[in-house]
Amino acid sequence: MRCVIARFPFELTKSGVLESMKGVKPEEITGESVIIGRRAYPVKQVGEVITRQDRRDFTAGEVLRAMTKLGFTCRGLPRTPAPLRASDPLQHASALLGAPTGA
Repeated sequence: MRCVIARFPFELTKSGVLESMKGVKPEEITGESVIIGRRAYPVKQVGEVITRQDRRDFTAGEVLRAMTKLGFTCRGLPRTPAPLRASDPLQHASALLGAPTGA
């Protein structure tokens, strides 16, 4: 499959990506990821290995689109729930300070 990453054309195949990533230890995942084989890799690590370019030269979206088209499972940023808020700023401050103890 022909794709463009960081303004450069690449001919990528699923088997080629699998071969390129063989023996590469996954880094810690802090954002988007791609599952290759039985391992999950950060998308920027995959892009760096398959394109041999610096991670700053391409976006995660470019690599995610290419990996999705090749049939790899991609995961986006994890969704975090919105923090719970007290209905009243005074209640929030009291909760942070702790409830008063009876004397």
